[in-house]
Amino acid sequence: MNLLLLAFTLGLAGASPLPANKECKPHSRPWHVRLHGGTQCSGALINEWWIVTSFECQPSPYTSIATLGEHDKTVEEGTEQHIPVADVIPHSPYRSPLHSLTMVRLARPARFTQYVQPVPLPSRCPQPGETCSVSGWGSTVANHYEPSPHLKCITVPIVDDETCMNTFPEYVFWGPGMVCAGQAHTDNCLNDRGGVMVCDGQLQGLTWFRHGCRDPADPTVYTKLCKYSHWIKSVMNNFSPETTHPPLMTT
Repeated sequence: MNLLLLAFTLGLAGASPLPANKECKPHSRPWHVRLHGGTQCSGALINEWWIVTSFECQPSPYTSIATLGEHDKTVEEGTEQHIPVADVIPHSPYRSPLHSLTMVRLARPARFTQYVQPVPLPSRCPQPGETCSVSGWGSTVANHYEPSPHLKCITVPIVDDETCMNTFPEYVFWGPGMVCAGQAHTDNCLNDRGGVMVCDGQLQGLTWFRHGCRDPADPTVYTKLCKYSHWIKSVMNNFSPETTHPPLMTT
């Protein structure tokens, strides 16, 4: 009976985030990217050349590195691809209180493997009550800021806009490019800049205001990516590898 219980427990651990520390099943989020070399944050791979992340997470061209296919930051697992950042395009013409989005182009294309895969852009907007997954290398404990060596995953419900707005501090203004997720008595904190929210297999959000890490009763604000599809596609067309020719670098 004990052996059967152990096998069942291990099977659950392999199928979903571990309940004790919220660690993702290794390499279950092959689109998740670690940006480092100055800025330390997360992003999502959307094709072989491009990553999307938050405005707060702006890497530096040719000094920052995008690491793909990583789960444990403390060791080389043999699954990683370390690629320099070539172009960084924040949402233009400036950052306002209503936008938080940055596009990052790689210096060379990612090689798709079992451990490195893009996530589809949204074909629809997320709906209140929908369950989504958020991944990142931050703490999942409120008011605790030490980063995690392993990729973490939490499960959050989408919250309606009115509920979200009612929890905003005075200095934050609601905008149509925002979506909220998480609430009391749910996993509601992953303290990572540019944390990636995926709903039903589509990229729907990037961490913006981490209210759930300040007070677990409050939802966290994410960039509502379904509102930015046109801008994302226009950036990819205007800054394609065929139209930009930065100097090559090796890692």
